[in-house]
Amino acid sequence: MKFFDTSVLVAVVTVHHVHHARSLKAYLAARKQGACAAHSLAEVYSTLTRLPGNQRMECDQAMLVVEDILQRLHVVELTAEDYYEAITGAVADGITGGTFYDALIARCALKVKADAIYTWNARHFQQLGSAIAQLVRTP
Repeated sequence: MKFFDTSVLVAVVTVHHVHHARSLKAYLAARKQGACAAHSLAEVYSTLTRLPGNQRMECDQAMLVVEDILQRLHVVELTAEDYYEAITGAVADGITGGTFYDALIARCALKVKADAIYTWNARHFQQLGSAIAQLVRTP
C-alpha cells in the first residue's frame, strides 16, 4: 500500500506546484490501494484555504478535495493509545516541534503496513529512524 503525506496531496491539486504532475500521477494510480493519515485531511484543508494569492481555494473548493481524498484513499486514524505511544517514542528519540506531526503520519503508515510513504519532505521523515527511512519515496 502506498501512503501519501500531506505534501503530496497538496501538490496533487495545486497545478502551479513544481511537483504537481508527478504527485497527480501517483495519486491517480492509487485507486483505493493508497492511504493517508486522518490528520492529513485537516492539513490539506488548512493549506489549500491559506495559499497565497489566486492559488487560495474557497472553503467549498477545499472541501471537494477532501471528499475526493476520502473516496480515493483509505484514511488511517490513530487511537488515544497510538498517540500516547507516539509521544513516548518522540521523547525517547528526542523528536521535537513540527517533526512530531511527521512522526504521527509515519505511525499511520506503519499501522497499515505501507510499503512506501510518498512525500516531498523526505528529509523530515528520514529523521524518524530506519524503519521509516526505508519507506520514504518521492512520487
